[in-house]
Amino acid sequence: MTRVRDRFRRLLPSTRPASSSGPGTRRPRRTHNLFEAAAVYVAAGAEDDEDRADEAAGWVSPDALSFGINELACRAVIALARERDQSPESVARSLLGLPEAPAA
Repeated sequence: MTRVRDRFRRLLPSTRPASSSGPGTRRPRRTHNLFEAAAVYVAAGAEDDEDRADEAAGWVSPDALSFGINELACRAVIALARERDQSPESVARSLLGLPEAPAA
């Protein structure tokens, strides 16, 4: 049983014991989740920081980044709609500079 556990530890970075001995030892590379990547990517875009946006885009797959950005947009629109006491559609159209939607 110990051999199986040791093999898994070697295969999975999250279970590797941290070694801090001697010069030249490298810290394990930190992984970023898709929501963190989306937050940094969008904030960098808002601040015109292309280098930071490119860095964040490299943290996750393009599909994951797209999903995270969509989730961030939805949450932001909902929060603003509640704050302004407006519908999410009204807030989204306003943020994009679109005219009010015609009444149905």
